[in-house]
Amino acid sequence: MSLSKEGAAREVTLASGTYIRYYEAGAPGDTPVVLLHGSGPGATGWSNFSQNIGVIADAGFHVLAPDMPGWGDSDAVATPEMDHDATLVEFLDVLGLDSAALIGNSMGAHTAVRFATLHPERLTHLVTMGASLGRGQASLFGPADGPSEGLKVIVETYKDVSPENMKALVDIMTFDKERFATPELTAARSDAALSRPDHLKNYVEGLAFGAPIPFKVDRSKIPDIAVPTLLIHGKDDRVLHYETSLRLLADIPNSRLVLLNRCGHWAMIEHADEFNRLVVDFLTHN
Repeated sequence: MSLSKEGAAREVTLASGTYIRYYEAGAPGDTPVVLLHGSGPGATGWSNFSQNIGVIADAGFHVLAPDMPGWGDSDAVATPEMDHDATLVEFLDVLGLDSAALIGNSMGAHTAVRFATLHPERLTHLVTMGASLGRGQASLFGPADGPSEGLKVIVETYKDVSPENMKALVDIMTFDKERFATPELTAARSDAALSRPDHLKNYVEGLAFGAPIPFKVDRSKIPDIAVPTLLIHGKDDRVLHYETSLRLLADIPNSRLVLLNRCGHWAMIEHADEFNRLVVDFLTHN
């Protein structure tokens, strides 16, 4: 379907009073699918998933892509008070959804994995791309002395959303920079970030409290995840090494991993057609 940002935009106030902007496509009676964006400055449900929402909806799914609190047009929140798991429960409740398939990129993947361990009855499928599990586990392949180069660029861009820093951010997220790190994408991310200085300020102040999100998944519970799980990761991801998805593959019994060559942190953007085919097939046949 042809889908515009303005045409897909919706808004809702949760039981806690939190205002949420989200993007919607497909019929409400179809199987619900919730898309969870990553954490970078300018990240929103639309900026992460504009190439996916309509295609997945056309395959017979009710697709919802919220801006999580602290991002996009949703309410600002200080990091110590941020609990995306609780927000997701409220979001499903206010929309009258008992359960949904969860698809998350980066921070959104972390939220989806944590949600699967805490509320197994409320999701039908789990899909991650460029998954994050937070720090605290020894790395075999990634940097051993601190954040990856990509995470360092994210933090620097939050501190100074200059055109140069935003260009560096978009560059490091993608493998094929000439094709995907476009001036249009850079400008869209920059505009989204600069429109909410409160989000930028909260993130920087929240670094001392574990930003982007303070509550991490209990890794000992990951082997209990029983829903069908699809793990997607770019081999050339410079933000979060595919080692994370290898660990998830080893721990989640009903899981499979697709490792994409010539792909950075944004599989749903760089390999949108393949990503959409993988997701639709997975949701349809599992």
